[in-house]
Amino acid sequence: MRALGIIPARGGSKGIPDKNLRGLAGKPLLAYTLEAASSSGVIDRLVLSTDSEAIAALGRSLGLEVPFMRPANLAGDTSPMLGVLQHAVTEVEGQGWRPEVIVLLQPTSPLRRPEHIRDALRLLKGGGCDSVVSVVEIPSVYAPQKALTIREGWLKFWSEDGNEITRRQQMEPSYAREGTVYACWRDVLMERNSLYGEKCLPYRVPAHEALSLDSKDDWQRAEAVLNAKDRIA
Repeated sequence: MRALGIIPARGGSKGIPDKNLRGLAGKPLLAYTLEAASSSGVIDRLVLSTDSEAIAALGRSLGLEVPFMRPANLAGDTSPMLGVLQHAVTEVEGQGWRPEVIVLLQPTSPLRRPEHIRDALRLLKGGGCDSVVSVVEIPSVYAPQKALTIREGWLKFWSEDGNEITRRQQMEPSYAREGTVYACWRDVLMERNSLYGEKCLPYRVPAHEALSLDSKDDWQRAEAVLNAKDRIA
């Protein structure tokens, strides 16, 4: 099962300026994903997809493979990840190497561990599914069954049965994608134009391990968590 790991790291980040070039708890952000992927033992090739020469240079200095540059039309704020991954696969295959499995490893999940990647690929291989996506359970206070909206100035339940749910035990668990790992079969991505397919298995990540760097507060939390781990080690 030839697995291609893809690390998307474009330039021009706005929420955390130049986050893909910054150091986090003493080492480059990209290094956390590289170390987890390399230690997992299940990624056959790991490539960096970037539009930035500076990020490409940093990646190469860390030992990452940068066999192509991402075009500008796939590096905007609203560029879909599907196109980014398909471009990477097309480039790699054009150079003579065809994967069976695609693994998306976003550098904004620095708490990722090697076993997260191994577990996801084990699920993909044995689960009779199209894809595996890591998720975290949404706290019951934010559950969609109890979500509210404002319609014509009045506060209303988003869900029709929201008013009938009065206890936490009545709510069905709900989950959010959290970025640690996405894995799918190559043909699902390239032939069916989907990262998920029709049969997507969840890979549940505990809340204390789920962290995605979207804001400066997230960055500070990650610094604290990673520094604490270093002290314990």
